[in-house]
Amino acid sequence: MAKHKVHYEFPMHCLSEILYEYLATAEGLSEWFADEVIEKGDDFFFSWGGGPAEKATLIRYKPEGFVRYRWEEDEGTKNFFEMTITIDDITEDLALNITDFCEEGDEEENAMYWENLIENLRIKLGAA
Repeated sequence: MAKHKVHYEFPMHCLSEILYEYLATAEGLSEWFADEVIEKGDDFFFSWGGGPAEKATLIRYKPEGFVRYRWEEDEGTKNFFEMTITIDDITEDLALNITDFCEEGDEEENAMYWENLIENLRIKLGAA
């Protein structure tokens, strides 16, 4: 079954430089995204609760701008998850925009998943 693209936007109260480190490094990701993250080149291995690691590859990035990962199970598809830092030109408010793909009917569960993750990130950043 084909997945479809979903978008979320989360206001963040922190510096873009610090936020980017939490999005693009194994150390940062292990603070809020997964229990353990191991980085080997462009491959990131995520594990939760001592379970088997799930591989995602960093396929695009722009320092202090965005990171795009593709899960191993999505190889050969256009599916990915991307975390983009945006700063409003007028207000200078910073937001974290998430692009993800989910199965039809899983939109609410996917949104709650990201909301919980971002709440963990805000706590780690001291921006809750």
